Amino acid sequence: MLLIDVKKDISVKVGALGELTFKKGLYVYVGSAQNSLEKRVSRHMSKHKKLRWHVDYLLSNKHVKIKNVFYKEAPKSEEDKTACKLLEFGTPIPKFGASDSKCISHLFKVKSSKELYTSLTKWGFLNQL
Repeated sequence: MLLIDVKKDISVKVGALGELTFKKGLYVYVGSAQNSLEKRVSRHMSKHKKLRWHVDYLLSNKHVKIKNVFYKEAPKSEEDKTACKLLEFGTPIPKFGASDSKCISHLFKVKSSKELYTSLTKWGFLNQL
């Protein structure tokens, strides 16, 4: 999971989703790095990359920064379950990162990072940064 800081209101063209507006604030993104966590996180940290996933479009914006990374070893199915649990912590950005998901979104504008951190710890996530 990536905790993302959007430093000001922005509009970003996000692939097939089109132009999306992101309000200033914190967002949490749920993804899976089934092959290499370190490589995936490093890729997400880079501003210059081929835009492949929805989150790439958001992260390539100069007003957006990854603030923290949380992870745990789990099967791919955990990604969807976690995304659905995050509905209680924030507002979903519909269809974002959820092309092959049962959950409405994999990106949420977070209300309280403190409550989120507490729950992530309970769910077995570790803090990378």
